[in-house]
This record gives sequence, structure tokens and C-alpha cells, in this order.
Amino acid sequence: MTAPTTTAQTPVTDPGDRRSARRFGTLALAAAVVVGLLLGYAGGLLTPTLTRPGDTSAEAGFARDMTSHHAQAVEMGLIAFQRGTDSEVSQIGGDIATGQQGEIGTMQTWLRSWGLDPTGSEPAMAWMPDGKAGVQNGLMPGMASPEEMAKLRAAQGAELDRLFLQMMIKHHLGGIHMIQGILDAGGEDDVLKVAQTMKNTQQTDLVNLQNALKRLGG
Repeated sequence: MTAPTTTAQTPVTDPGDRRSARRFGTLALAAAVVVGLLLGYAGGLLTPTLTRPGDTSAEAGFARDMTSHHAQAVEMGLIAFQRGTDSEVSQIGGDIATGQQGEIGTMQTWLRSWGLDPTGSEPAMAWMPDGKAGVQNGLMPGMASPEEMAKLRAAQGAELDRLFLQMMIKHHLGGIHMIQGILDAGGEDDVLKVAQTMKNTQQTDLVNLQNALKRLGG
């Protein structure tokens, strides 16, 4: 007796499955952001405390200002990860969000280990050689305005992909300018090592961001 033959069925992808996968990915990224923050805190604890930078030092100014700068990049990255329609854009956004959240943890741990408050008495960018000249309309170099952030939050589809890439390129260029400021100023070796790693990472990101924007016709 011949066994009945079976015909392979092509699986049908349920739109609900795709939504569930994206929700799962969002939860996974959120967990990664938290882990990155905790690892950043742990890394910051390794900074020597024999000589502590003061409240108006370049190290303290860099840690405070770059924390604020990074916080905006984390939000932008999460928007791209959660709602980007291009897979590379979504991946870049997630990588930036997790990486910079970890660096925020490191910088905040520095400040606590130095006995300093998260915010200081000095205005933004006062620690840099060009001082407040780098602040335009109350924004540090490369940072998006409230209006630009609102536009990104409201964007959809391919417009969101391109807008994120354009804004993050500008954001990274400003961030690299600030990082170079602390590298030029010198100071604690561990701070300089982390700053150099930040610069290298953002330069690599820039290449990927620019290539993705070119591919998407931006």
C-alpha cells in the first residue's frame, strides 16, 4: 500500500507575526540599553580617584555636556530602531542607542566618583577652547532643535529613514568636535581613553550613516 504523499505548504507570514517580532525586538533593545547603562556604570568605577577633577574642569564639563548630547542620540536611535522601514537604518539606530547609553553610564559614574553633581555651575561648552561660541540657539554642536525632534517623531516610512540619517550625521559631527575638545585639553588618562573610543566609534558610524543615506537617495 502506497503511503499518501504530502505537499509542502508555503508558510504564510501573518502581519501580526511581524508586529510581534518588532515588539520583541524593541523589548530586547530596551534590555540591551539597560545592560549597556549598567556596564557603563561599572566601567566608570574603574577610573582612579587619587586626583579628582574639579567642578569647573574640562573632564567634568565634558562628562556633563556629552551626557546631554548622548541622551538625544539615544532617543533618535530608538525612534529609528522602532519605526525605521529600512533594515540597516533600524540596525544603526539600535546600535547607537545601546552604545551611547552605556557611555552615559560611564560618564555619570565619573561624576559621582569625583564627588560632583550631574549638573554644574558652568554654562554648556564653557570647558572647550571656543567656549560658548560653540553653542548656537542654546544647542551644543550637532544637536537637533525641539522642532527637528518633533519632525522626526512624526515622520513615517522612507521619510523617517532619511531624516534620521541626516540628523544623526549632523549630531555625530558635532559630537566628534566636542570629543576632540577633551582630547586636546588632556587630563585623566581613563577619560581620554574613553573619549578616543567614542571618537573612533562615531567616525565609523558616520561612514555607515553616509553610505546608507546615499543608498536611500538622501
